[in-house]
Amino acid sequence: MIDLAIIIVNYNTRQELDACLRSLPESAGAISCRVVVVDNDSSDGSAEMVHTAHPWVKDIIVNPTNGGYAYANNIGLRACGMAEGQAEDASARYYLLLNPDTVLPPNALQQMVAIMDAAPDVGAAGPKLVRQDGSLDKACRRSFPSPAVSFYHFSGLGKLFPHSHVLASYNLTYLDPDQEAEVDSVVGAFMLLRGTALRQVGLLDESFFMYGEDLDLCFRIKQLGWRVMYYPQVTVLHIKGAASRKSSSRATLAFYDAMHIFHNKHYRQTSPLVVNVLVDAGISALRAKALLQGRLHSSGRKRLASA
Repeated sequence: MIDLAIIIVNYNTRQELDACLRSLPESAGAISCRVVVVDNDSSDGSAEMVHTAHPWVKDIIVNPTNGGYAYANNIGLRACGMAEGQAEDASARYYLLLNPDTVLPPNALQQMVAIMDAAPDVGAAGPKLVRQDGSLDKACRRSFPSPAVSFYHFSGLGKLFPHSHVLASYNLTYLDPDQEAEVDSVVGAFMLLRGTALRQVGLLDESFFMYGEDLDLCFRIKQLGWRVMYYPQVTVLHIKGAASRKSSSRATLAFYDAMHIFHNKHYRQTSPLVVNVLVDAGISALRAKALLQGRLHSSGRKRLASA
């Protein structure tokens, strides 16, 4: 059994994928790894680049269509021993869902595995993710988006009161970014999963096309009694949004669809009718606003380009 299976889902992020793969060998250190790249029907030659520049990556799966992030990750997970009926000793001790727009420092993977080895009740964990400007990627540690938590966030109350344990719970901005903490969820850009926990909870929910599947997986992991941890001892660069920028309208729709799916799956049955109506209306309004802003931004760029 290997120590770590790394699943990287790629969609038209050739340059970022190249940098990510270049960072992996030194980051792995002494642990044994298997890397699986699942390409979601890219048109930028990503798969060919992996074959040419990284011949050590033996597992490259090219999907004929873009079935989404959860769908592609599940293909990679099955390829690494997570298929139903496969023997546990044919799999890995840990699984890492890793975005291609991440760059890992030396020994980061080895360090994360060591931390998890010392905490056997932790089912999922993530490091501190930082943007290119050095700022914290706030999505790397989160609470579940319950109706109340989501309201505080999208109403702007969380931004007004970033140190409030109640109003700022969406992104946990009241926590020191360098403080280790048990959280509801870490982000799928770098989500380290204990193989035993993943076998118990099952694969990602493919009704999520992009966004939300990481929250849902952590929700189910915690339901089974496992802890989810944020470990800032390890810092990883996350360029963020490289794939979603290629199809911004589709990404916007997927983001708000994920809100609906998550609420329907985990909160609708236990929420009063009036709350469900308000949630549905709020998501629809936010989606319409985001699409309109996207169109205006796109039109502005086109005008500047033609000026």
